[in-house]
Amino acid sequence: MLENKIIVLTGGGDGIGWECAKAYVKAGATVCILDKNQLSNDKLEKLKSKDTLALICNLANEAEVADAFNTIIDKYGRIDAIHNNAAIAHPSKTLDQTSNPEWDLLMDINLKSILFTTRYGIAHLKKSQGCILNTSSMVGSIGQDNHAVYVATKGAINALTKAMALDYAPFKIRVNAISPAAINTPTLQAWSREQPNAGEIEKYLNHLQPLGDMPAGDVIADACTFLLSNAARFITGTILPVSGGAELGYRTIL
Repeated sequence: MLENKIIVLTGGGDGIGWECAKAYVKAGATVCILDKNQLSNDKLEKLKSKDTLALICNLANEAEVADAFNTIIDKYGRIDAIHNNAAIAHPSKTLDQTSNPEWDLLMDINLKSILFTTRYGIAHLKKSQGCILNTSSMVGSIGQDNHAVYVATKGAINALTKAMALDYAPFKIRVNAISPAAINTPTLQAWSREQPNAGEIEKYLNHLQPLGDMPAGDVIADACTFLLSNAARFITGTILPVSGGAELGYRTIL
């Protein structure tokens, strides 16, 4: 589905991003992973691709993002897609309890990183008539208690995705977002440990989705592969829930 595509993937070192990296390579793409941490040789070998590019990059630092894109263009000559997946979820607090540095870091990693990747990638996407995919969250649509700023960043991503879709449609660039609910990732595990009822949170999360227990990130990666592929060529501005029905109606949870 993604044969010969050059895909820039932020936050591809673990969790949903790592599952996406594996899925994109399996679908035939060359993946350029931008992550705050160096990928281990073991992980790179698991991708089973000799052409994967893994760069250490602080997505909140404009100069580092610019350098990363220059490196990618120097190596491959083009970019076909950008998947803005990098995000942090800490801290789990109400708004009044959130410090200025915590606010700034969440906004920088979760939102400003999209500004930077678009700023340095859009000219190349115009040439390839490529696409952009943003990783959102169900909480950006329905809210979540004790997690105000993270929720705000995901709500902003939903709105930003629609604005970008309109802005870049004249260039045949599609822009969509993926919206997971509870996915068993290191980020969600860290969030769970911050909750006052940490001992009960796994049970709660496993009952959140009508379709069943928390899945791994591969269910998100499959949907992302579709949205980046030509099969989704007439889909733009969509916030696609991959949530097992978590947002649907009242339910009795026993």
